[in-house]
Amino acid sequence: MPRAGFTAIHAGRIRFGRDGRWYCDGEPITNRAICQLYARAMTVGPDGRARLTLGEDRAEVEIEDTPWVVTGIDGDPARGFTVVLNDETREPLDPTTLRVSAQHVPYCRVKNGRYEARLLRNAYYALVRHAEPGPGGTCVLPVAGRHVPLAPASS
Repeated sequence: MPRAGFTAIHAGRIRFGRDGRWYCDGEPITNRAICQLYARAMTVGPDGRARLTLGEDRAEVEIEDTPWVVTGIDGDPARGFTVVLNDETREPLDPTTLRVSAQHVPYCRVKNGRYEARLLRNAYYALVRHAEPGPGGTCVLPVAGRHVPLAPASS
């Protein structure tokens, strides 16, 4: 029987997937409250290792891509944008940290610029709806007087 629905974090292998979902022993954790608890309780140490600490329970967390993901975007080009992270924190988007990987995956820096966060599809779509055509057929995001490219750096 999978342990993915329980909070005993020492009982199995915990993983935070690139899809923004939590897993225990390969099974998705479907309980929203547990997922929120894990997102809030996760820390990343100076060694880069992610850990959950819940009372006396402690567990290492395997991170597939980034320790946090952007689940939503609020704002507009004139006012600027706010990112909503999976731990339900909100912070201003620093447009200078926005990048798109060679695999066309968008990222930005969060948590005072300390970590990179992957933008989930719905968050990226909320942002890209403000995009405009740029020079040479590129796509740019106008924000705070800048035009931030929304394409992989290599293209």
